Amino acid sequence: MEKKRIVTIIIAAIVLLGVGYGGYSYYETKVEQANASTLTLHGNVDVREVDVAFRQSDRIDKIYVTEGDTVKAGQLLAELDSTELKLSISKDKSQIAAQQATVSKLLNGTRSEEIEQAQANVDSARATANQAQTSYARLQSLYDQDAISAQQRDDAQATADAAQAKLAYAEKVLQEAAAGSRQEDIAQAEATLQYYKDELARQEYVLSNYQLVAPSDGVIRSRLLEVGDMASTTRPVFKLSLNDKKWARVYVKETDLPKIFEGQEAKIYLDGRTEPIIGQIGYISGTAEFTPKTVQTDELRTSLVYEVRVYADDPDNVLRLGMPTTVKIAL
Repeated sequence: MEKKRIVTIIIAAIVLLGVGYGGYSYYETKVEQANASTLTLHGNVDVREVDVAFRQSDRIDKIYVTEGDTVKAGQLLAELDSTELKLSISKDKSQIAAQQATVSKLLNGTRSEEIEQAQANVDSARATANQAQTSYARLQSLYDQDAISAQQRDDAQATADAAQAKLAYAEKVLQEAAAGSRQEDIAQAEATLQYYKDELARQEYVLSNYQLVAPSDGVIRSRLLEVGDMASTTRPVFKLSLNDKKWARVYVKETDLPKIFEGQEAKIYLDGRTEPIIGQIGYISGTAEFTPKTVQTDELRTSLVYEVRVYADDPDNVLRLGMPTTVKIAL
């Protein structure tokens, strides 16, 4: 009886071992099939970055964001000290107002009161000229009779000539007043006004460049300058990581290269995250290179490989620069 029991136990153990071996073999077969139908690659996350700098040079007055802040396109990031420029703009506006008054005066012509005053000056000058001429004629007659000296006659003639010149000048002033402003004067005044307006527009454009705005949606990766620093076009204030398509930079062996193509779907896996990020192959290098040190697979360490970029949308900002990734591509 005891011997029969031992035999039964041995047979059961053999059966269990057979079942276990069969299960293991089946599992191994499935794993091999899965590996054969999936290409697994390793690499790192890469993103586009922008160095954001002012278009003008001056001292930084205000900074509104810092590292890690999420910003939107057009959002104000920093400002320069614009005190001097604003004073210059105020001066330009005053010059425009003064020149506008000059143009309006030329376009409106001479007022009736001014014409009346010019006419009165002409009448007065004419009366004086007539009186001087009469006096001169009388003294000329006396001179012809040897009743006065030549000096007296000459003084009367000079007075009459001066009065006639004043009359001619007064008539010219009246004529100009009645005719109004010349077109040349109006054109010159309007050109000067336009110059002041163009200068104001230029300075207001320069003032707009005293504000630094985000060129695109993104995350502030580095804050390179502080309030009080001297900014310039060659000194970035921020380094901005853009939120448009990011990619995983991976490397594939030459033997696996024919298995993949641009536009092919790929899954990006991150350490500590079970759900993959769905992307697609967007770039395959046409030139082989030695495997970069960042790739941690011993098999590829000394191999020639091809760079592949798997692009993906990342609305939750999960992909960060330099993160290690595993990319799986169904074949």
